[in-house]
Amino acid sequence: MKLTPQMQGVLERIHRAARPPFYTLTPVAARAAYLAGSEILDLPRAALPRVENLQVPARDGHALAARLYAPSLDTGLPVLLYLHGGGFTIGSVDTHDSLCRQLALLSGAAVLSLDYRLAPEWRFPVAFEDTLDALHWLAAGAEALGLDGTRIAIGGDSAGGTLAAATAVHVARHGGPALALQLLFYPGCGELEGTASYHLYGNGYLLDVTTIDWFFEQTIDRHARHDPRFAPRCADEVEGAAPAWIGLAECDPLTDSAVAYGDQLRAAGVPVELEIWRGVVHDFIKMGRAIPEAGRAHAAAAQALRAAFSI
Repeated sequence: MKLTPQMQGVLERIHRAARPPFYTLTPVAARAAYLAGSEILDLPRAALPRVENLQVPARDGHALAARLYAPSLDTGLPVLLYLHGGGFTIGSVDTHDSLCRQLALLSGAAVLSLDYRLAPEWRFPVAFEDTLDALHWLAAGAEALGLDGTRIAIGGDSAGGTLAAATAVHVARHGGPALALQLLFYPGCGELEGTASYHLYGNGYLLDVTTIDWFFEQTIDRHARHDPRFAPRCADEVEGAAPAWIGLAECDPLTDSAVAYGDQLRAAGVPVELEIWRGVVHDFIKMGRAIPEAGRAHAAAAQALRAAFSI
């Protein structure tokens, strides 16, 4: 068993709680269950001088909820556009509130967390398009928000990391706001089934392959799963993409896919910093009350943002 003692203890407590797997629930019920448990292991919400709920317009006129976090009232702060995890089906600004506060507090940058639309009500490519629309809106309106539109990063965890990576590749290939960094916590980058981590850690390590399959079934037709807007590893070219910081859990079915994405970026001349936290599982960055690796990952990500933004 490769798990740390603390991580093993968390998984044992989760097992004893006997909560129904997400794939046995309706998407609405799964969202409610995820929200109810989202802060049990997370760090307490840090107090910040600026927390503001906003609305971001999507291309079809839909108003997307968003939340802006700033560690000071200074103007001209750089900003991270953050996309929450949850398999494109669950999760929200609220489930990732504590994490976004930590990133703002530790980095000195502002964080804009986006409630992109979820599947199955809104299937691929809506979440990607919402992310791209929010990035363009943020770049155009940063000054009005008191932010620096010339220093923008994009980031996310899990499915949110996928959206961040896919958007970083897209704007490099097709034009768009310049990005200082793509900040990725254990993203799914495509081609999961053929990787060793998918088979080694696909059962018994919190995120299992049955849940992954359920998320994908809600989100996207099988024939479209090689689209680079869903699987950034499938992009023909990644040259010119923003530098990447990639933080991974060792015992996670998504790890090898993300490592391969990092290798693809490096081969194209894109700077990559990749860290793997040993003995922990997917979603560990939201377990700061229980495992020390969460806080270390927050600090490492914040340091990457400070470096990218020259803070």
